[in-house]
Amino acid sequence: MKTLIICDSVFGNTMQIAQSMASAKSSENTISCLNVKDVKADDLKNIDLLIVGSPTRQFRATPAIISFIASIPDNALNGVNVAGFDTRITLNVIKSRVFRFVVDKGGYAAKIIIEKLVKKGGKLIATPEGFFVSGEEGPLADGEIKRAAAWAEKLYKQTTLTKEVMV
Repeated sequence: MKTLIICDSVFGNTMQIAQSMASAKSSENTISCLNVKDVKADDLKNIDLLIVGSPTRQFRATPAIISFIASIPDNALNGVNVAGFDTRITLNVIKSRVFRFVVDKGGYAAKIIIEKLVKKGGKLIATPEGFFVSGEEGPLADGEIKRAAAWAEKLYKQTTLTKEVMV
């Protein structure tokens, strides 16, 4: 099984989450983790699982992630399991109730990532996941690195099961 994790990172938090996912335990799985600026078209060939992550910036993914997904040819992800994640601020650090409501209802990057990957033919295998930072620039909230690795392990198992059913 081949997994590709692609992310963009503004302050380094999203890359830490992606690297934690890449180091998660998985049998019979080759895992690569790339910054979105380093991805080449060939990297998307023969993958079983594509995980894409971005920090949430202005209620959406970064322009680099949006451009990357837009560059994927239609139906290029047919048969590929996809998952999306983001890093986001914890709502409890926002003092203003109005702004906290706006942030909570405005949306997060992971949902947008998943919608775009599915439109390219990807098969959604997990609900979008958010990992928390303590402030706009971080650091990551306690336990998020371990939680990311555990989430990735579940994705790897799900992809292995899906692949076995298809064989």
